[in-house]
Amino acid sequence: MKLVFASIVGLLATQLSALAVPSNTFGRYKITDHPDPEKRALLQNLVTWDETSLFVRGERMMIWSGEFHPFRLPVPSLWLDVFQKIKALGFNCASFYVDWALVEGKHGNYTADGVFALEPFFNAASSAGIYLLARPGPYINAESSGGGFPGWLQRIKGRLRTTDPSFIEATQNYVIHVAGTIAKAQITNGGPIILYQPENEYSGFCCGIDGPDGNYMQIVEDQAREAGVVVPLLSNDAGVNGYNAPGTGNGSVDIYGHDSYPLGFDCANPTVWPAGKLPTDYWQRHLRQSPTTPYSITEFQAGSFDPWGGPGFEKCGVLVGSDFERVFYKNDLSFGVKFLNLYMIFGGTNWGNLGHPGGYTSYDYAAPIAEGRQVDRDKYSQLKLIGNFVKVSPAYFDAVPLHNSTALYTDNEDLLVTPVKGNSSATTFYVVRHTNYTSQASTSYKLMLQTSAGNLTVPQAGGVLTLNGRDSKIHVTDYDVNGTKILYSTAEVFTWKDFGQKKVLLVYGGEGEHHEISISSTSTPSLVEGPQVGITMKNGSQAVVAWETTTQRRIVEVDNLQIFILDRNSAYNYWVPELSGNAQTVGFSSQETTASSIIVKAGYLIRAAYLEGSNLHLVADFNATTPIEVIGAPSIANALFINGQASQYSTSSIGSWTTNVTWADPKLTLPTLSNLEWKYIDTLPEVQPGFDDSLWPVADLTTTNNTWRKLTTPTSLYASDYGFHSGSLLYRGHFVSQGNESTLYVNTRGGTAYGHSIWLNQTFIGSWAGVSTQNNTNVTYDLPPNLQSGKAYVFTVLIDHMGYDESGTVGSDEMKTPRGVFDYALAGRDKADVGWKLTGNLGGEDYRDRVRGPLNEGGMYAERQGWHLPNPPTQNWDSRSPFDGISQAGVGFFSTQFDLNIPSGWDVPLSFTFGNSTLPPAEYRVLMYVNGFQYGKYVNHIGPQTSFPVPQGVLNYQGTNWLALTLWAHQSTGAKLENFQIESDTPVMSALGEVDFVGGSGYSQREGAY
Repeated sequence: MKLVFASIVGLLATQLSALAVPSNTFGRYKITDHPDPEKRALLQNLVTWDETSLFVRGERMMIWSGEFHPFRLPVPSLWLDVFQKIKALGFNCASFYVDWALVEGKHGNYTADGVFALEPFFNAASSAGIYLLARPGPYINAESSGGGFPGWLQRIKGRLRTTDPSFIEATQNYVIHVAGTIAKAQITNGGPIILYQPENEYSGFCCGIDGPDGNYMQIVEDQAREAGVVVPLLSNDAGVNGYNAPGTGNGSVDIYGHDSYPLGFDCANPTVWPAGKLPTDYWQRHLRQSPTTPYSITEFQAGSFDPWGGPGFEKCGVLVGSDFERVFYKNDLSFGVKFLNLYMIFGGTNWGNLGHPGGYTSYDYAAPIAEGRQVDRDKYSQLKLIGNFVKVSPAYFDAVPLHNSTALYTDNEDLLVTPVKGNSSATTFYVVRHTNYTSQASTSYKLMLQTSAGNLTVPQAGGVLTLNGRDSKIHVTDYDVNGTKILYSTAEVFTWKDFGQKKVLLVYGGEGEHHEISISSTSTPSLVEGPQVGITMKNGSQAVVAWETTTQRRIVEVDNLQIFILDRNSAYNYWVPELSGNAQTVGFSSQETTASSIIVKAGYLIRAAYLEGSNLHLVADFNATTPIEVIGAPSIANALFINGQASQYSTSSIGSWTTNVTWADPKLTLPTLSNLEWKYIDTLPEVQPGFDDSLWPVADLTTTNNTWRKLTTPTSLYASDYGFHSGSLLYRGHFVSQGNESTLYVNTRGGTAYGHSIWLNQTFIGSWAGVSTQNNTNVTYDLPPNLQSGKAYVFTVLIDHMGYDESGTVGSDEMKTPRGVFDYALAGRDKADVGWKLTGNLGGEDYRDRVRGPLNEGGMYAERQGWHLPNPPTQNWDSRSPFDGISQAGVGFFSTQFDLNIPSGWDVPLSFTFGNSTLPPAEYRVLMYVNGFQYGKYVNHIGPQTSFPVPQGVLNYQGTNWLALTLWAHQSTGAKLENFQIESDTPVMSALGEVDFVGGSGYSQREGAY
């Protein structure tokens, strides 16, 4: 494949030399003038499209994707785990960002190794059979610090995300490397990447910038093309604006896409669905804006972020739970969406200061896959039903919406119906929802359907259908099950398979609902499993089955079709793995593999299935003792293995294999953190007499390139001007007293929920402890009386850096909002009388810890020394516990170690949990380091996060772990931890496999540490 691709590139270069026209200073060619399908075809022919959907290797499909950021799970051997859980949803794609700030912490020094390497991510996707949409930015937003922009961009004069030469030059090194790496993993090279997004949400403009600027977009696209990207370019417009859609001129993309977060982010009121937020006109706008491309939603809400002081992700999970999925995702399908990416499918963690100031450590996002990688959320199971339905419904892949209506299709004006009609088949999908989408009413109705047998009012055999509360249904007509026609079904389709001698169709409804299905057959339906009560069957020109949904399964047979009738909650327990030929690689989905795969009833998770000779293998996880049923075992199979172990099975009356997997509590013994031997050292020696700051950088820049605001101080005190971009910042202001200084005014800025504390020599003069809504403060502090004239004094100012603001609105350059001291005034003195030094992480942009990246450390003394890393030199430290804490304002550093012995074969989610009962809550902050990774920023008086999941791989599950805490007390009375423990969620007996430990690099004395 690589040799073939090389020849294509050579041909492309030759032919484009005649076609290319000059572009701009930074791009050699405009190789994507749109629309130009002939020129586009020169790039590649493996990913193509028409006006309804994409084709991959010639096969028409819907691309159903979920967002997953590798940098928010810094354990490469866990990436396959997440991809397999995405695959199990019926999805065929994942979308990913790359955070520029993590791989080019210093301008010109691109480093994407270890946990930041992309190649293992691509390999894991291929192994799971998942395609990828690459979204490397440069700008990503993503609730990341600076929106993914590295801090050194604060020092360029040019405006961000514009054609300003200084900005474009700044992006060149990053794009050359990251797009080049992505190019090597494109489908044309045998890799999983099928789409590339050249910019993100380039949609908001202000401050003299009119947008969108096609020239800017063209530069970004040319950069990617010149790095070797040949797959189609997809956009992500922040709203349905039509910006840069095909045919709009310079900078237009191949396929237009937009995002949508209709419920917003008000997790504090999780049951409130605001009126008018359900999209209703997306299809019509698509026809106006980009009618020649598949309708694509590059980001659609799958969860919610939560701010400092917010209600917590548990409430976010209520806001965007399974009822949200049933209403909103089916509404998307009513628009004929053919590329749908859900943000997030797995959120992960803002470890190591990578998050923006609007959010805390967790990035769980209330996503279907939890931060601890659990899939036992109701919304994961509901999404699995929808995803697998689309996967087995090829008629949808070229279907287009018809007009919404009430009167045409139902007898109840409280409901709205949108038919979505296949172009190459007779199938129609009728999407039903409440006209008032916020309604929680139970609404009865009948359907008027247009079928190949004529117009029918259903149910035909009596009874009514019901839409219960916040729900939506997809009823089908003329639905093809590999040659068997389902004339209509009011029950929703989950999946179907053709096993040769028989076909199996799974349908479901809500418990207590009445449903009906009609099959184009003159045979009499027969009940082969389940109770006769509540079900009627009749034949004539069509076979009709009607029933009341219960928790007890029924199976009805018509000819060679077995119809499994389920309630929704029971359907959650079924899985549809694709059979592959080996244990390592599932393979990418096709209609052939989808139709012939097996169905497994198995509880928590089926990762994969494969045939090895006559042995059928299931790769599965269990969180309880679980009955297993394999439906449609291949005829050549005569043995069942579960996670490599032979399993005895029985054959049921319907031909299924049944067995049982026993789960037994592994009886884990976790350390009691309060009983550990803790070591303590003061990590604010800067306030002690005689502290030597001679090696500290001098704040001597009299000008700044930062265009955010003119300096109000004699020299810049912006931390970014000196290369410090994360964690805590420390300033030391030296002056010689005249004996008359009475107050100090300071204006500091650190981002939402930040804090500061200030000392004069060793005397604490005050703190701003911070609030959830404020990113800066102006405070005047009284100084101790009777300062001695002629004596040297020093202010020590400690500031928490919560990350850089994002730059979502082009022109505002919000990312350039500095961190540090903005202004100060020492009463009775000129500002120039104070000479400042400052520091952050040791080395600044020449950061020392290349394993954990440029943002993981801040400016605390212990961090600068590297004592937060494994095996610090604690021999001469005091023995003191964080449960004893510190007795005055300041910062204590506590270190300990503990062993874990989690048995192999178990995936055990672990979290570190803080708790305090003091009211009002004590004002303090804690940084938690686990084996050197900063995996928790806990702000006791702001919250809301108290529990901090840490994944295996960062934690050593079979060995020694090092835990370190900085305890920053804002109050003069000090602070201590009342409760701090390590807890486990339900252990999962897992086929996950070996997880490599990434936290092994430990302490060594740092040259030049101060």
